[in-house]
Amino acid sequence: MGTKQFKAESKKLLDMMINSIYTHKEIFLRELISNASDALDKLYFKSLTDTSVGLNKDDFAIMIEADKEARTLKITDNGIGMTEKELEQNLGTIAKSGSLAFKKENELGEDVDIIGQFGVGFYSAFMVAKEVKVKSKAYGEEQAFEWRSKGAEGYTVEPCDKETAGTEITLILKDNTEEENYDKYLDQYQLQMLVKKYSDYIRFPIKMEVEHTHYEEEGKEPTVTKEIETLNTMTPIWKRSKSELTDDDYNNFYIEKFMDYEPPITHIHAKNEGTATYDALLYIPARAPFDYYSKDYEKGLQLYSSGVMIMEKCAELLPDWFSFVKGVVDSEDLSLNISRELLQHDRQLKIIAKNLERSIKNELVKLLKNDREKYEKFFSVFGLQFKYGIYQSYGACKDTLKDLIIFPSSFEGKNVTLAEYVSRMKEGQNEIYYACGETKERIDLLPQMETFKDKGFEVLYFTQEVDEFAIKVLMEYEGKKFVSISDAKLDLDTEEEKEEAKKLADDSKEMLEYMQKAIEDKVKIVRLSNKLKTHPVCLASDGNITIEMEKVLNSLPQNENKVKAQKALEINPNHAIFGKLKALYENDKDKLSDYTKLLYAQAQLIEGLPIENPVEFANLVCDLMV
Repeated sequence: MGTKQFKAESKKLLDMMINSIYTHKEIFLRELISNASDALDKLYFKSLTDTSVGLNKDDFAIMIEADKEARTLKITDNGIGMTEKELEQNLGTIAKSGSLAFKKENELGEDVDIIGQFGVGFYSAFMVAKEVKVKSKAYGEEQAFEWRSKGAEGYTVEPCDKETAGTEITLILKDNTEEENYDKYLDQYQLQMLVKKYSDYIRFPIKMEVEHTHYEEEGKEPTVTKEIETLNTMTPIWKRSKSELTDDDYNNFYIEKFMDYEPPITHIHAKNEGTATYDALLYIPARAPFDYYSKDYEKGLQLYSSGVMIMEKCAELLPDWFSFVKGVVDSEDLSLNISRELLQHDRQLKIIAKNLERSIKNELVKLLKNDREKYEKFFSVFGLQFKYGIYQSYGACKDTLKDLIIFPSSFEGKNVTLAEYVSRMKEGQNEIYYACGETKERIDLLPQMETFKDKGFEVLYFTQEVDEFAIKVLMEYEGKKFVSISDAKLDLDTEEEKEEAKKLADDSKEMLEYMQKAIEDKVKIVRLSNKLKTHPVCLASDGNITIEMEKVLNSLPQNENKVKAQKALEINPNHAIFGKLKALYENDKDKLSDYTKLLYAQAQLIEGLPIENPVEFANLVCDLMV
């Protein structure tokens, strides 16, 4: 029989298959095993209603044989097989899908689980093979046929000898090149690894003859034994009932699958049916990967379709704020493209992603409620990602994350949630107070903290650079706005205190205006403040950009245009320095200007800001000493 030509569109598709559709050549084994599993499924389905098949489920298997000398790789199944016509239809016309047609013809979808499209994935074999032979005998037929092809130039179909029903695919591997070593697909360990990686959960056994080397006694030649072994697990852990699994089962799977040496903090085993049908097994690790907070880190869950791994890391299934989650998702409902490596961005994927986000949040809320110590350990590792999530999403995820974030607090030195803070606010308090600084110890030294502690107001400590930026996006929690203890607009005074302060400010108005002129390029206003207890002076933020934001933004290497927060210099009228200032205003205004500059420099140091003119500051201190 002469060589037949592929149809023009099939020829073009074959060229794409070999050269561009698949990202990795190793994917060919996944495709051929999936096709074999298809064939087994079809005959198994038939055996349920046709006793003449003479096979039960345990009799079905896929066999892999590698011959290093002949440089051939053989994949054999004892499934439904193909007739001469089916070989022509499935392999001569690439886009034809025998599997899809089979699935549409049968109503018993529960028993039929056809994975792929034989006439598409099969051609990935040509990425590694210079010639492909397919011997197949259809169940119930007397004659077997062999399909042969060396690629795009065409194929032949001829009768051949084959005793049993099923299909045997033989790949004659390409010659090695400088860029590609095709011999590796004949290596026992490489084949075992590829089966484990992509086809571990095919529901029929995948078998291969495996060599074992035994070193019995030192100085003696080792002995080599060969035995047929099953390479795949077949039943994935996420398909098993929760009631039959222990924490050790879950943890062992995580450590082996995701190569961690430490068990996870917790796991989520979810099964969903309805608008999106999937099984998921998710883990929250106990520690962050070394590159977690770098641009090199890749988020994503392992994605399976009917037990076949489609993607190593499907980023679309996780939002950035939950990028630390590891795990697997297995769904039959996803629309896959021709190579099955890439997902069509359809509604199903978005529904699954949204459901998973909800499941992760619920698990974290449960952990926060039931095991606070474990949650705080988790938050110390991954909590920063929640704050970046709120900030970088412009608050789009705030409803998901606002109840998961915790901050150190002045309340008993504990970490607190926003809900806990609001639950014990003082009567009449309408704002959530916070303070920024490098450490809790530095914040406690801020002049304003004395008054807040004296009046019994709880203060949240913001010690991470992103904290205030995230809170600015969050804006409020349960109707309570966030206010910095350094905010110039902050008012803690009673009506009586306000009246007294106003009178004192009016009496000192001219002096304060004079002081402001001495540092007019540095602060917006100089004024009196009742926020100070024993300290003489402090800086307050008098605009949308706070002093802490100025520090953070100006520390960024890519920020060439320095930002400047509007500041107020606040003087404590109850401190001895205030009397000295009034005396200088009456008797020595030049010295009052110098004192104003000194007080401003002192306030900068307290806030952790650099002094603009350290030489001037040093000279003023020396003058004061003399």
